Amino acid sequence: MMDWTDRHCRYFHRLLSRRALLYTEMVTTGALLHGDVPRHLDFDETEHPLALQLGGSEPDELAKCAKLGEQWGYDEINLNCGCPSERVQRGSFGACLMAEPKLVADGVKAMVDAVSIPVTVKHRIGIDRDESYEFVRDFVGTVAEAGCGVFIVHARNAWLKGLSPKENREVPPLRYETVHRLERDFPGLQFVINGGFGTTAEVQEQLRALDGVMVGREAYHNPWWLASWDEAFFGDAPFEGTRESVEAALVDYMARQRREHGTYWYAAARHMLGLRNGLPGARRWRQVWSDHRLKALDPHDVMALAHRQVALAA
Repeated sequence: MMDWTDRHCRYFHRLLSRRALLYTEMVTTGALLHGDVPRHLDFDETEHPLALQLGGSEPDELAKCAKLGEQWGYDEINLNCGCPSERVQRGSFGACLMAEPKLVADGVKAMVDAVSIPVTVKHRIGIDRDESYEFVRDFVGTVAEAGCGVFIVHARNAWLKGLSPKENREVPPLRYETVHRLERDFPGLQFVINGGFGTTAEVQEQLRALDGVMVGREAYHNPWWLASWDEAFFGDAPFEGTRESVEAALVDYMARQRREHGTYWYAAARHMLGLRNGLPGARRWRQVWSDHRLKALDPHDVMALAHRQVALAA
């Protein structure tokens, strides 16, 4: 979810669900140790609960970055062992780390020793065309011994050569049973499943057997789904807001970001373009919020223009 789940996206998603655990986009250890730390780690307090996802492979660097994450107030540190992109592989992290479980375990132990917040791992069920259960079982077992108690499992293999990151989310088959088998074989660990979920019924089915479900792109493209999550999955009262009230709250945030940080409204608006999916006038509404020629306008004025287009389509 690099360049997707930035702080503006997370603020928007928190307007829809108070309870869902949010994850940052993957931040590399190099970016934190040699770059602009506030730019990568700053977030709004309303984003809690919030996990910082790290990309890296050197245990001492991971420990330093995990400590930074704890100092900045994150609730969890997550190590990415699932991203298959060639750019990430060149940095020797992401899915290729599954071939080196001892190195992952060393990194996890270094982070566990450095922080008091949970350290978790996100990974695939295999790499390339090796679909043996023993491969992922041994990976989990080795990393668990280092102190990781929660595994977020994308239920596909990662093909390190020959597929784009997009194809790696679609071509390798989903094998949910592999994750369920891990749950049965490691009863003392927690397993969260990821991959291909798009309805409340699908998520509820998985929750009957597993400890959690991670949803990525479907939540991004159809964000209004999140408004039902607190009731459906956490037993809270029904969401009381409307799409319009959520939009208005994000617009207030946009105006505040412009006033305090000089950030133009479209940095946040791009994340809410799916908010009116399926409603009359949604396309015209999106066109207004996607028009960078309007960037100098106050976001409240842009919202008024967008709603004018919705009214014309009614």
